[in-house]
Amino acid sequence: MSVFLGTHQNRFDAKGRVSIPASFRAALRAQAQPDESLVILRPSHLHPCIEAWPSAAFATLAGPVESLDIFSDDHDDLAASLYADAYPIDADKEGRIILPDVLKRHANLTDEISFMGLGRVFQIWEPEAGAKRREEARARARRMTSRAAAPNGVAS
Repeated sequence: MSVFLGTHQNRFDAKGRVSIPASFRAALRAQAQPDESLVILRPSHLHPCIEAWPSAAFATLAGPVESLDIFSDDHDDLAASLYADAYPIDADKEGRIILPDVLKRHANLTDEISFMGLGRVFQIWEPEAGAKRREEARARARRMTSRAAAPNGVAS
């Protein structure tokens, strides 16, 4: 399975397009099915960034929605939060995409952006916010792994 690795920085061009990193495009194309969009973009629930999902991975999000009563507020809320702001995107032949303005505003994107690989998905960040997020994640991961390594799960 192709995964998204590393952090890559890029700029919007004069027409507002940005190139998806070549390794990310290769991973997306390896996972794409005929007649599917290359990637689904949506605002993150947790962070000021854009989540980028291969179409097949995005389809797995339907499971929790489908398990809820279709006439419930919970179903409507989850479906709206997942699908109403989701944008299927295809790249041009040079691998460039245009980000919807609503997503650019959500992530505070101006001229430079960072693509951050997270394995099965990737995120698009304003570079300074992305760097801060990676730093925070590393600190939490260190605490998490030190607790797991400690006897009885208690860090000293």
